[in-house]
Amino acid sequence: MASSTDSSTAIDDEIRQLYERYQAAESDAERREIALEMGALDGRRHAEIYEALEDE
Repeated sequence: MASSTDSSTAIDDEIRQLYERYQAAESDAERREIALEMGALDGRRHAEIYEALEDE
């Protein structure tokens, strides 16, 4: 079973990759799409945090 730390690290890596893509994006539309993906990942991270708090 993966720990929440492993999951958080995976999300951090995904965010880092998306940020690099954002920096390299050539259009506002591409940046907007990447920003939406980043927001979705951030939402997953918050959901995991709240779930861990409920388990305490």
